Amino acid sequence: MASLSASNHVARVMSVANHVADVDASSRIANSWRRCLISHKLDPARQGPPQTLTESEIRHVAEPMEETIRLAMPELDDLARVLRDAGYCVNLADANATMLFSRLPGEGDAKMFLDWKIYTGSNFAETFEGTNGLGTALAEQKPILVHRDEHFRAQWHMFSCAVAPLFDQAGRLAGAINITSCREDLERAAHQLALAVTMEATRRMEGAIFRGHFRNAWIATVPGDSGSGLLAYDDDRRIVGACRSARALLGLTDGLIASGIDLSRYIKFDHPARHADDVVELRRADGSPLGRGHVAPPPRARPSAQRRDVPLDRFDALHRLAGRDPGLIKSVKRLRSIGDHNLPVLLHGETGVGKDVFARAIHAASNRARNNYVALNCAAMPESLIDAELFGYEAGAFTGARRDGSKGLIAQADGGTLFLDEIGDMPIALQTRLLRVLENREVWPLGALKPVPVDIRLISATHRDLGRMAEQSAFRADLYFRLRGMEVHLPALRERGDRDDIIRQIAREEAPNCRLSDEAWMMLSAYPYPGNMRQLRHVLRLAGCTAEDGVITDADLDLPPFGGRAAEPDLAAAERATIVEALRKHGGRVTEAARALKVSRATLYRKIKLLKIETAQ
Repeated sequence: MASLSASNHVARVMSVANHVADVDASSRIANSWRRCLISHKLDPARQGPPQTLTESEIRHVAEPMEETIRLAMPELDDLARVLRDAGYCVNLADANATMLFSRLPGEGDAKMFLDWKIYTGSNFAETFEGTNGLGTALAEQKPILVHRDEHFRAQWHMFSCAVAPLFDQAGRLAGAINITSCREDLERAAHQLALAVTMEATRRMEGAIFRGHFRNAWIATVPGDSGSGLLAYDDDRRIVGACRSARALLGLTDGLIASGIDLSRYIKFDHPARHADDVVELRRADGSPLGRGHVAPPPRARPSAQRRDVPLDRFDALHRLAGRDPGLIKSVKRLRSIGDHNLPVLLHGETGVGKDVFARAIHAASNRARNNYVALNCAAMPESLIDAELFGYEAGAFTGARRDGSKGLIAQADGGTLFLDEIGDMPIALQTRLLRVLENREVWPLGALKPVPVDIRLISATHRDLGRMAEQSAFRADLYFRLRGMEVHLPALRERGDRDDIIRQIAREEAPNCRLSDEAWMMLSAYPYPGNMRQLRHVLRLAGCTAEDGVITDADLDLPPFGGRAAEPDLAAAERATIVEALRKHGGRVTEAARALKVSRATLYRKIKLLKIETAQ
């Protein structure tokens, strides 16, 4: 049966050359198939894995992209966590379609990718593998979804790929973000939604890359029909950089930017105060309105952190994260009490609760804030690379090592903070080396003849029960007690006492130009959020994009992501429980319960009838 299906697919692909295939003859898939047949001379029946680089070859290819990967890493990890349970593999590839960074999905889904060699080092250029998400998106420099039998080679028919090209700070093609799933239970519409999430994540990566490259310049965000563009300019208002969309919007070229052309030739605005990100009214050079934009000054131009009239509390960020949740308020109070003592902190909480954000706030509140904050996700880094990444290595330490060696993350964090996320996934052998670093305050790079002294504050995070793991010898007990100088539990979003406050705040941040309908608010307030803050942000970010007339309705809320019928009864049960509790608190008075739930009385009556809730009225 499989061979028959494969032969049918091959016949269908071959018929494209004669314009008789059952696909739109002008579609991107059909055009790609023709390129593969006519220009690339490929055979859709060919079997076998993709070309795959060795570890030393991967290092050589990845070296020019190190800064890009570093700046994109937070969003990549974020995307991988969001899509992991839906069976997606997440990859960052270079412009030649070689995967340089891979995050495999969980459980049984990962085996399929390993068996078919879809991971770091694999090359999926269209010229080799035919029509596929990664290769075709790079060939056309446009986002694309290639769903199952839309692939050129018959052997890839079980995969669905959604890919967005990634452009650097100068608008050049730098690579692509690829997500691939082998799940048969996901329809094309679900993959289309996943593509939208990937495109939005890629846009944020491009913003991070641009801001990282022009960190010493002023940066203006300019609105446009196809999305906002970023412009970098110096203190004399000469343009020093522009992203791809800004170049298209304003007609900027490398030559114009190199000439130091004045910003006022394109846009004008009243220069803002030097705050972190000011909203300004932008005008075109002819004075016509362009819309509202943002201007962010470089760090050197921002006001001094200390003002005589209003002294800044360095723990403000931690207090904001704690909100009105009693447990977190108590934890922040304890963190204040230990002050600048070099006590290790262990953050414990479910995936998506914001452990990295909390760790950054702890670093910012310490006397190490002026020094580096260095983060490593122990679960996201291949075991073979963690050793070199953490401890560094000398020149010539192993085949494929850089000519001048590598400093290692621990040494990079000297004087600052090292954040080890998902510490429970660190291999036992590396736990031993890390324990030695914490005890001796020195690190031995691979191939080094002497140790390097280091002064770091360690913050670790995990969603696992390290205490139980230590009892079962799955985690070193002595390291566990070294890490647990102070343990902070970060509650799941559904457990927080200020959950409604958080939903409102994130809605303002992710969908600032929209308001929530009564039905949408009810749905958001009742939902249990298995993906926590991260899931809420993605849901509201997507809703802000799809809302019509600036109103987010329940139809705009993708809860849970990508379907999941099994979760629907849980959502209904949670919604019912919320309404029942509100009615109980207000003695069955619907008007007062509706006011407490912040929905209209008509909406609440409709929900009561739908969920078959008995009331006293």
